[in-house]
Amino acid sequence: MTPTGSPVELRVLTGPNLYFPRPAVKLTLDASAAMAADSEVMLGWQRALGVRGHAVGLPGTPARLEVAAELAAAVVRKVASKTRRRLAAVSRPGDDETVIAAFPFRHQDIAEAFGNAVAQVFSDVTGGRMEPAAALSAAADQIRGLNPGPVLAVLRPKVPIVAVTGTNGKTTTTRLISHLIKADGRVPGWSSTDGIVINGVTVETGDWSGPGGAARVLSDPTVQVAVTETARGGILLRGIGVPYNDVSVITNISADHLGTLGVHTIEQLAEVKSVVARITKPSGWTVLNADDELVAAMRLVSRARPWFYSLDCENPYLAEALEAGGRGITVVDGTIVVLEHGLDPRTVLPVNEVPLTLGGSSKVNVSNVLAAIAAALGIGCDMENIRAGLATFAGDVAHNSGRLNTYLLGETALILDLAHNEASVASLLAVGHAFTRTGGELVALVSTPGDRSDDAVHAMGKIAADAADRVLIAEKSKYLRGREVGELPALWRAGAAEGGLTELPVYDDELLALQAVLDGQSPGGVLPPGSTVAVCALEQRGEMADEILRRGGHEMTPAEITDRLRV
Repeated sequence: MTPTGSPVELRVLTGPNLYFPRPAVKLTLDASAAMAADSEVMLGWQRALGVRGHAVGLPGTPARLEVAAELAAAVVRKVASKTRRRLAAVSRPGDDETVIAAFPFRHQDIAEAFGNAVAQVFSDVTGGRMEPAAALSAAADQIRGLNPGPVLAVLRPKVPIVAVTGTNGKTTTTRLISHLIKADGRVPGWSSTDGIVINGVTVETGDWSGPGGAARVLSDPTVQVAVTETARGGILLRGIGVPYNDVSVITNISADHLGTLGVHTIEQLAEVKSVVARITKPSGWTVLNADDELVAAMRLVSRARPWFYSLDCENPYLAEALEAGGRGITVVDGTIVVLEHGLDPRTVLPVNEVPLTLGGSSKVNVSNVLAAIAAALGIGCDMENIRAGLATFAGDVAHNSGRLNTYLLGETALILDLAHNEASVASLLAVGHAFTRTGGELVALVSTPGDRSDDAVHAMGKIAADAADRVLIAEKSKYLRGREVGELPALWRAGAAEGGLTELPVYDDELLALQAVLDGQSPGGVLPPGSTVAVCALEQRGEMADEILRRGGHEMTPAEITDRLRV
């Protein structure tokens, strides 16, 4: 239980964030007393705190929570004015009868003390312990004269920065951008969920997609261009690690991790991701997926020049970008082309000559390739060097580990991918369908971490059943994340039943499921020639790859992929 007068949470955001383009304090406050208060009392608080308007909403309603959030922002401004400061404040409803108030800061010590004072005022007023005027005076006395502490030193980059965010495709896109920069003769530094890589050499492993990753890359004196994968967790929990970027890339917005960190809808998720576009330099480029309406709308919040990319050369956003002085990139008759106002389309390469696209069968990777080319051109890479880089970046473990890695075992194709949400599972199975020859079967070996919502796992079950001939479920003992064993398979099965599949065997782990399929011991028996096994691989990706190789399989070459896709 939160002590009376204490914030539910006081979080220091040390870089651009959801609320301000500079460091800020985010306060989460208990609004339960305000939610239950009589309407006349709420009106009195509004008048005392200078909140305009007279609508207070009924107790316990969303409208009342909005009013409580406005009160919290008013407290921030009033406490500041009592100490002869002028301070901006924004607020919004939170979760479970909480409200969020945020304000920018320069000195961290006084900012934290100020935040605690605001929380005390809000608690004392809404709890009926003090009148607003007295509570505000007490807060001012509490913080007046305090040592403000050191100024937060904001990292000032000395090299160009490409920042990449989105729901899916971030890691693949950042990997490819880094590869293209290196092909251009410059030293890239790359931070992501997989680690930190300097000029192709991994120097740190683990999740470095937050501000610490950006700082680590920018601290390396050899780095000439920084490429940062920016996850929503870092934005919400600490802010972005740099005050601006030169090129931003937003890949897509789809349902993932909804219901955590206060993000419950894809619209809210889009707002979080848009912070990356908001801080792009006006002289830079915002590279936006024109095939995603939520991403395309981010052109309205960015001061940078727009660069839209689309798989559809007739997408109207492409023309819009050109009219606005921006650029476009798309596919025309199987060839990637760059569009500029008043100029003929500039040819890059045919899609089927870019190995990462798996012969064009992976639409998501075609999209990622378009985004990476735009970013590389936006950062000043030479087109010939980009072409050379595209031709030498394969979809294999060496270049793109864990993302649509393809193997061949006899006449069976196997695809290992970190598919973990609805969009990525659908993408994996679409590629699996393309790799399945006439007479063969598509087998889906599915699993997901336990922090996905029930609805999301159910939806993935239906997606798998709709696309595959057989579906097998693997438990993830290391990724249950609060779930009980057997809980996730039940959700997968319920979703698959909607797709018409009811016989879904469950295995203790991914490797056991794969072995059962390859040994012909799963329901359906031995795989017919030309079959494909599509695996949601996370917990045992390395062990499964070793198992395939042990049985005489190998990673597919671009030529083998082309042959496999040939009708």
